[in-house]
Amino acid sequence: MSRRGAIAGAAAFAAALVALLLWSEPPADPIRPGQSAPRFELPLLDGSGSVSLDGLRGRVVLLNFWATWCAPCEAEMPAMQRLHEALANTDFTLVAVSVDAGRAEVEAFQQRLALGFPIALDPDKRVADLYQSYRFPESYLIDRDGRILSRYIGPREWDAPVYVERIRRVLAGGGAGAAPE
Repeated sequence: MSRRGAIAGAAAFAAALVALLLWSEPPADPIRPGQSAPRFELPLLDGSGSVSLDGLRGRVVLLNFWATWCAPCEAEMPAMQRLHEALANTDFTLVAVSVDAGRAEVEAFQQRLALGFPIALDPDKRVADLYQSYRFPESYLIDRDGRILSRYIGPREWDAPVYVERIRRVLAGGGAGAAPE
């Protein structure tokens, strides 16, 4: 290719790139505390129906995005189960949203770890995309009115006093409290 042809090709590529950027959809604003959590409805792993944000209105929700192939996700699951048990008789719901493609591996994972909290299925990552969750695990604490209180990227010891007490304060109507990271 001649130098003139290479320059013309580079110019055409640059022009196409600029046009694509100008006419494409702008990226969504980042999900931040204080915003309304994106609405969703997903089927439950146990086949009992579905879970939706609208259906959880009035409850404090910990929404966790995860996958069976994610070692940090597996590491935090026992603490999530203990949190679920500790707050079982309250207006708290923990929903774990699996982004795995297949149901069988999620069922095996749930049984192996004896998880009793609701697990929802998001195999096409539609809801994970709404929440801009691309790194797993990632969790959102959502208040009774459907507002995001906190976003947690990475695994947590969810049954640690700092998280349990924060959720208890929100349940008691004490607001968000300090945001543990």
